[in-house]
Amino acid sequence: MLTDQQMQEIDENTIHAIKSCYDPEIPVNIYELGLIYQIRVKSDGKVSIKMTLTSPNCPAAQSLPAEVREKVAQINGVTDVDLDIVWDPPWNPSMMSEAARLELGIF
Repeated sequence: MLTDQQMQEIDENTIHAIKSCYDPEIPVNIYELGLIYQIRVKSDGKVSIKMTLTSPNCPAAQSLPAEVREKVAQINGVTDVDLDIVWDPPWNPSMMSEAARLELGIF
């Protein structure tokens, strides 16, 4: 059973790990792109992630979720990763962080 502090640490490390994953067509990490809809860390160390892709036909549809799952699974204290690809709400550029919009020149 993890403490609240350990769960918070896993949450922060999960975000850090996800920020090292990039959509191959866009030079911005998937967290800043707004592709991560939810991260939940449970007291047993299981991390649940809801994410989307820029489109259902995304060339990285197989590799990107696998990369996220693999990187999060390596975090100390994580016992399992439940990654769910969702399409609702559909992703659009307004979901990007301000930093991502600036990086891509979208104002």
